[in-house]
Amino acid sequence: MKLKQRVVLLAILLVIFIFTKVFLIDNLDTSAANREDQRAFHRMMTSLRVELVPRLDHTLQSPWEIAAQWVVPREVYPEETPELGAIMHAMATKKIIKADVGYKGTQLKALLILEGGQKVVFKPKRYSRDYVVEGEPYAGYDRHNAEVAAFHLDRILGFRRAPLVVGRFVNLRTEIKPVATEQLLSTFLTVGNNTCFYGKCYYCRETEPACADGDTMEGSVTLWLPDVWPLQKHRHPWGRTYREGKLARWEYDESYCDAVKKTSPYDSGPRLLDIIDTAVFDYLIGNADRHHYESFQDDEGASMLILLDNAKSFGNPSLDERSILAPLYQCCIIRVSTWNRLNYLKNGVLKSALKSAMAHDPISPVLSDPHLDTMDQRLLSILATVKQCTDQFGMDTVLVEDRMPLSHL
Repeated sequence: MKLKQRVVLLAILLVIFIFTKVFLIDNLDTSAANREDQRAFHRMMTSLRVELVPRLDHTLQSPWEIAAQWVVPREVYPEETPELGAIMHAMATKKIIKADVGYKGTQLKALLILEGGQKVVFKPKRYSRDYVVEGEPYAGYDRHNAEVAAFHLDRILGFRRAPLVVGRFVNLRTEIKPVATEQLLSTFLTVGNNTCFYGKCYYCRETEPACADGDTMEGSVTLWLPDVWPLQKHRHPWGRTYREGKLARWEYDESYCDAVKKTSPYDSGPRLLDIIDTAVFDYLIGNADRHHYESFQDDEGASMLILLDNAKSFGNPSLDERSILAPLYQCCIIRVSTWNRLNYLKNGVLKSALKSAMAHDPISPVLSDPHLDTMDQRLLSILATVKQCTDQFGMDTVLVEDRMPLSHL
């Protein structure tokens, strides 16, 4: 064979190889990833209902030790969690050995230490389930039931970035006051026949206490993350100004996302995609108050965005605050895995899954039906927003493959 013919043959073979790589192998990889997303969704659905059980089988470890071992840079808890029911049972029932005012913040909370030395954050009930919070999307007191619902939504979306939360009833007179610090005890008072407290926080007032029903108070408890994972606080790039008449840059600059992409930690790594995931999460729950967020310290942008403090959610089911989705519609990118999961949750699956996930919580029913119905409608809005992006920029640009190996060693 002449040299010229050999060169032509090699060129043809090279074209065939490139064609195979681009159009066949890559498509097989994408198809395999999509199939894994579908399998992960089915695994989630089969383990959705968490029954609170008192025993941990096949281990001598405490529930607190197991939960602490779950935490890694990209997950608070793993996909497979057979011990979850026992850990949440412990959170809801273990003896309270100390009670103190909550950590710094604007809203009322208490810091409890449970038997075994585990810290949890207690947020008291402020509203009935059908109460509608009027006004700005971030108005009103924290909603304890929102923390419970947000945790289970985190499970359903497959993010696994929210600390464990469960509902709990506490007797303020017999469980809290005997072990309360002087600082917390000084904020207790009686209103009618009800025991109340107002704690210490930026907006805490003696005139606005949280009151029990008699002595029994409904609330939520959030598991404190292990001290070996110190947190770092960041200003959210799409945070609000909270000042009347003053807009944040993202509210008027259509090219704002381009500027964000040039700044650390959003110029590389998973953080910007975490911001997009969080926008989806917050839009579904109606949380317009994520002005800051936390990650683990010294992570160089590799840590997850931790979904902490979700209590300014589920305030008004009739309010559709589309600006929460600004990171999504301004950047026009989203993880393929998130996109797939959202599509699996269409046609009422989201509402059904969330109701099922929360069915065994001690404060069930956690949400009223209007809030659940609204989530299904908001899901459709998210899908429509992504479709607008793909129509404009193409699916290859908008849908980003970003699957990171998660080690629990």
